[in-house]
Amino acid sequence: MKIRLGLLFACVSVLTGTVVFGQSATYSQYSEKSDGSRVINTAVPFLTIAPDARAGGMGDVGAATSPDAYSLFWNPAKYSFIDKTMGVGISYVPWLRSLVNDIGLASVSVFGKFGDKQAIAGSLRFFSMGEVQFTDDQGTPTINVKPNEWAVDLTYSRKFSREFSGAIAGRFIYSNLVPGGTANGNEVRPGTSVAADVALYYHHPMEIKGITGSSIDFGLNIANIGSKMSYSSSSVQSDFIPTTLRLGPSFTMDIDEYNRFSLSLDLIKLLVPTPPVYQRDSTGSIVIGSDGKKVIYKGMDPNVSPVKGMIQSFYDAPYGFKEEIQEIDVAIAAEYWYNKLFSVRAGYFYESVYKGDRQFFTIGGGLRYNVFGLDFSYLIPVKNNNPLQHTLQFTLLFNFDANKKGSTQGTSGTN
Repeated sequence: MKIRLGLLFACVSVLTGTVVFGQSATYSQYSEKSDGSRVINTAVPFLTIAPDARAGGMGDVGAATSPDAYSLFWNPAKYSFIDKTMGVGISYVPWLRSLVNDIGLASVSVFGKFGDKQAIAGSLRFFSMGEVQFTDDQGTPTINVKPNEWAVDLTYSRKFSREFSGAIAGRFIYSNLVPGGTANGNEVRPGTSVAADVALYYHHPMEIKGITGSSIDFGLNIANIGSKMSYSSSSVQSDFIPTTLRLGPSFTMDIDEYNRFSLSLDLIKLLVPTPPVYQRDSTGSIVIGSDGKKVIYKGMDPNVSPVKGMIQSFYDAPYGFKEEIQEIDVAIAAEYWYNKLFSVRAGYFYESVYKGDRQFFTIGGGLRYNVFGLDFSYLIPVKNNNPLQHTLQFTLLFNFDANKKGSTQGTSGTN
């Protein structure tokens, strides 16, 4: 059975929210139409979806916030500073709920701490795309399939000093978008990849007005450093996975014995090549050179290895430094806890109009009682549509054996 893979993958990109929603802005100097080509697209974009409602209520901020069960996604180095012996997080993120009810990301995350310096954690994320009907080249319906993608993660975190920790994580990624067959003479098959994360975390406790518990924190995480993914037997058709740099500070202050407030900032950048601007002829078609490759008008060749692509991503934007800055997303959030039992949260996420134009506010809250925790969030789009708009997201947490002896990291209510 032959399948129109280009159309399918375009639909998948829309479903997973990695292309422009209503893109209208343009650079006047572009030699090609403003059709969304300035947006950086990757394979398996579900890896960039925030799996937990706590960060979901904070504008997708998490590089230096206090650790919890879902730190593996944001910064696994934080696990070394968690004040629990072990914990479990369970969540489900409905996707495009305003259109369909069978697309979403389910996840479970588990961690365990050993002594005061070491921790391990693992997670499973499963993204279901619902039921899709396939057709042949004549448009005749053939079979119904349920495309899905999943990733399994494992991490080890360790303190290097009283204020500094690091972590490494491994990940196996599986993407089954098509049921098999052939396309353009190539065998169609599920895509697989392996990846790693490298993370650092700095936590500096402070005493303000005689009250301990306040801190200044900084986090850095490079996630999904891994091999390209291909969905066919053709070695030339492969895509980068979303290697992502996330870094930022967080400031936490104990106002008094019962009230705690934190303010956090994340800067996020995809470490994959920026699409170049290709030369076009009088008919608007891309010019093909004598070597069979597209002729680049501005920018650099994106067909490079993953490691070179990471390095190249800092200087390969066709329109220079200005465009490189536009590739940095900004997220800022505030979180308030009362008596380690109840919290309220708010956040804002900004992405350049030329790189996807995602801009949204989030609000959320959390409850903690003994070993049980519940977080929830709600997203309000500022511009265009968003797959999570006007949708409530929930996360269940179970934490065990809290350290009651004056832990200086965070509040047990935030873990």
